[in-house]
Amino acid sequence: MLPWKRAFGPLAALLLAVSVATTAPAVATTPTATPTVSPTAVTAATASSGWNNYSCKPSTAHPRPVVLVHGTFANSVDNWLGLAPYLVNRGYCVFSLDYGQLPGVPFFNGLGPIDKSAEQLSAYVDRVLAATGTSKVDIVGHSQGGMMPRHYLKFLGGAAKVNALVGLAPDNHGTTLLGLTKLLPHFPGAEDLLTEKTPGLADQIAGSAFLTKLNAGGDTVPGVKYTVIATRYDQVVTPYRSQFLSGPDVRNVTLQDLCAVNISEHLAIGLVDRIAFHEVTNALDPGRATPTTCASVIG
Repeated sequence: MLPWKRAFGPLAALLLAVSVATTAPAVATTPTATPTVSPTAVTAATASSGWNNYSCKPSTAHPRPVVLVHGTFANSVDNWLGLAPYLVNRGYCVFSLDYGQLPGVPFFNGLGPIDKSAEQLSAYVDRVLAATGTSKVDIVGHSQGGMMPRHYLKFLGGAAKVNALVGLAPDNHGTTLLGLTKLLPHFPGAEDLLTEKTPGLADQIAGSAFLTKLNAGGDTVPGVKYTVIATRYDQVVTPYRSQFLSGPDVRNVTLQDLCAVNISEHLAIGLVDRIAFHEVTNALDPGRATPTTCASVIG
């Protein structure tokens, strides 16, 4: 991939962040009630594709529901038009939530304070457990959605309710956006603007107070299995190895080690990459795992 093309993605994301920040009202600093999600509010897109089916009961082969957690600027539908049907077709009960909404900003989620987003995830997992009659879920997240659940696991009691966390290009240790975040101090007021208007973005910058707290004392918590699936061509979460976790019950995977010709970048790994999807199913069901290769794209 040409260098200017690799830089375009994070630059566009940063410009979009500034656009959102200049138009969105400030996020309230006082606690607010967690929005409720009713099964009847499920969109036609998810219902027709078989996920967010609250009458789904996990099978013996796949005994835990799978909760999909979208990334920054994404939502519960668009992020999962590839992976959700892929999992449903393989017999999983699949659910997805919206989180991190800002007042007056439609469609683009994952922008609110990440600790508050983790509270939304906590409430949603409880709802899924009640609907399916199970005691644990598996979580699969893309980008922020692969990192944010770690706050839920570590600080909100989520470890007792989660069997496995699978992150697709998760920003577990933050991102430099190919070094673009280092430019923020050169633009007076830019960091304050991001923190005030889009705290979910500020929380993801490498070295943020949120990430420092999250990773203090170790990356993982006991009782949860962790899988990180990364791509060398990630142009958003950089450097890409910062995505990897350390600790027991951790498996860090680089797509190009499984298929050398894979050219997926940050978005493709979560949206369309069936090689990554195959590796997700291996993480969800290691007892039935099969080798992930370039041929997995047709599997």
